[in-house]
Amino acid sequence: MGELLQPWRLIVLLFLFVPFTAVIVPPFWMIFKKAGFQPVLSFLMLVPVINLVMLYVVAFSSWKGNPSVVS
Repeated sequence: MGELLQPWRLIVLLFLFVPFTAVIVPPFWMIFKKAGFQPVLSFLMLVPVINLVMLYVVAFSSWKGNPSVVS
């Protein structure tokens, strides 16, 4: 178990996680902002089960940002 948290493995995970975060978060940031939610909620899209819950919350809520969309 101790060999899992070797410093070089943590650095590799960091180099994988940062680009993944940079690709995933900005589109959801804009979606949440346009839907009238707090854009900071886009970081919840990185959490495995919470992202599905948030997807349904955003999909089935009334969007405050764009009045031309019929809900």
